[in-house]
Amino acid sequence: MHHIVEWQNGGPTEINNLVMLCKMHHREIHATEWFVRIVDGLPEFIPPRWVDPDQVPRRRPHHAFTASAAVRRR
Repeated sequence: MHHIVEWQNGGPTEINNLVMLCKMHHREIHATEWFVRIVDGLPEFIPPRWVDPDQVPRRRPHHAFTASAAVRRR
């Protein structure tokens, strides 16, 4: 778990201040200039200018979960 406002800086351990990251990406977000924020309840990742000069936020595409999709996964 990654605290958006870091715990040592007073960030609460609450769902609206946390984002799940794998170990590699958790290290990367602390070691680079990537920024994460929550918008409409979903995390957005903003790249540093050297990755994207316009710093367009990136979101994981939302996939609607349906019962038929669950059946196809079996």
